[in-house]
Amino acid sequence: MSTHVRRREESILPMTIYNTGFLLDRLGQDCHPLQYLRELTQNAIDAVQRTGEGGEVVWDVDWIMYDLDGVRKLCITDTGDGMTGDEMVKFINNLSSSVSAQSLSGAYGVGAKVAAATRNPSGVLYLSWKNSEGALIHLMHEDASGQYGLKQWRHSDGSYAHFLPIADDVRPELIAKHGTKVVLLGESSGADTIKAPPGVASPSRWISKYLNTRYYVFPPRVTVKAREGWEYPRTDTDRNYLRTLTGQKPYLSEHSQSSGKLQLAGAVAHWWILKDEPAITNNSGFVESAGHVAALYKNELYEPATGRAGMAQLQQFGVTFGYRYVVVYVEPAVDGDSLLTTNTSRTALLNDNEPLPWADWAAEFREKLPAELGSLVNQKASAASERDHTKAIRERLKDLLPLYKISRYRPAPGVEIVMDESRLPAASHNSTRQRRQAGGSAGNPTGIAPANVYAVFEKTASAVGKKARQEAFPKVQWVSVKDGTREYGNIEDRAASYLAEQNLLLINADFRVFKDMADHFAQEFRTVPGIGPLATDAVHAWFEQSLVETVVGVQGLVSSREWSQTEINKAISEEALTASVMQRYHTLFAVKRELGSKVGPLRSEAGG
Repeated sequence: MSTHVRRREESILPMTIYNTGFLLDRLGQDCHPLQYLRELTQNAIDAVQRTGEGGEVVWDVDWIMYDLDGVRKLCITDTGDGMTGDEMVKFINNLSSSVSAQSLSGAYGVGAKVAAATRNPSGVLYLSWKNSEGALIHLMHEDASGQYGLKQWRHSDGSYAHFLPIADDVRPELIAKHGTKVVLLGESSGADTIKAPPGVASPSRWISKYLNTRYYVFPPRVTVKAREGWEYPRTDTDRNYLRTLTGQKPYLSEHSQSSGKLQLAGAVAHWWILKDEPAITNNSGFVESAGHVAALYKNELYEPATGRAGMAQLQQFGVTFGYRYVVVYVEPAVDGDSLLTTNTSRTALLNDNEPLPWADWAAEFREKLPAELGSLVNQKASAASERDHTKAIRERLKDLLPLYKISRYRPAPGVEIVMDESRLPAASHNSTRQRRQAGGSAGNPTGIAPANVYAVFEKTASAVGKKARQEAFPKVQWVSVKDGTREYGNIEDRAASYLAEQNLLLINADFRVFKDMADHFAQEFRTVPGIGPLATDAVHAWFEQSLVETVVGVQGLVSSREWSQTEINKAISEEALTASVMQRYHTLFAVKRELGSKVGPLRSEAGG
């Protein structure tokens, strides 16, 4: 039986890690596929800053290895303070990190080892110079044991060690007396590790794109570069070159027409309106050049929402039109009452281990929308060429409003909110208990959505209710790629999108169902002059009514015990709204009847 003899001063038996290989593999699964770029870059930046001199960080091909065996290996070189062989063994072969600072310690933290080692089973080479003396270690995965550790080297004198002194023949030109070079070997000796991983954006510039969009700005006196066009000959310096990276801030400053800050509860929102120029498209390969949203913390960007996700996020922030030109970064406030940390993959921020309150920030930003952004939204919205159908639709539906149950219950002391002016039968406390006993899970015994729990404690005395005033009809805006009110990819091949917070219904004028029916009537009445725009307007008006009715009708289900908010959202999703216009029968006859009443006068005017 094994025993552990404790020294008298010991109070506990310290915990140890039984299988570091399993731990690293498990942590590696949580890492973003490109996280090693961030971790190794940050290590290099920290090393340069410790010198107090400024310096460079360069991502490049390891040209020495390429010249020797013809395989491209990705490497990062810095002019930082460097490490001796003993220091590399001590620091790199031990798991350590500085969690409270949310960054790697100067001694190569756990982030680089986990993110880089687990994606390079063949190994990661560290070559470092300090006081003009160089040393090499090889951090690798051993298949037989499943462990990660340092390769053992045999010295020329027959002794063994875990680091190898190296000559200046392999010292990069960038490094004078101190600095470090890290080489990623990949899955095997033949792996091309500078080749972009599958599915990565901008494969020919993937390192530049990732780091520029990961960092808001790099520290002063630290120059970061990345190789692009490595597949071309080194003599082709127009295409095979090192790009100087800047982060997003310098790009946004140069290409914005206006910018500002907006104070939010617990955060500051930084916003930019980009210039309408070719750079929005032309520069997308190495920066995030069009509208997007992200969280900003310590000059790094987290939780980026780009593309369609960015459009949707910006719409929640009140930028319903012109979102292609708007960038918003929200910087959470850091104070002594809360702890701001990151998740394992360093892609998301956590405030006291809770996700960031994006919905709250969006609502406050929307309420305080800066004047410049409001002007942009109005300018882009005014470009729409659609005729306003609101008045006609309201007139047709006014007698049907009671059927939609559009009024809402709102708390009011001593007064019940009801659908009409009649008295509402009072519920007894006993019936409340019966409802609570009748069903529901252990976590929610009432079976009622948490937000509606207090609705069961309705005031027992009968009272005349007061009508809750609410705008039944959503605001409607037809959008189209043709007039610039819709970006390609947004509401693509969908009928409409409903923004609940703004009570705004965006209808896609380019949707093929609408266009097909308009074309049908244009052909049917082809002898009528000017029938094209007339047919399109009539088709849009009746499909708009169908969509408005769907939104208004679904809103009548809100606060129902049988409908959760998630289910409500599904019922007015883009897909559900599209389904609501797929029936044609009634719409077809309504449009035909309307056009029939108009084509007579048109034919008469044409002498038909």
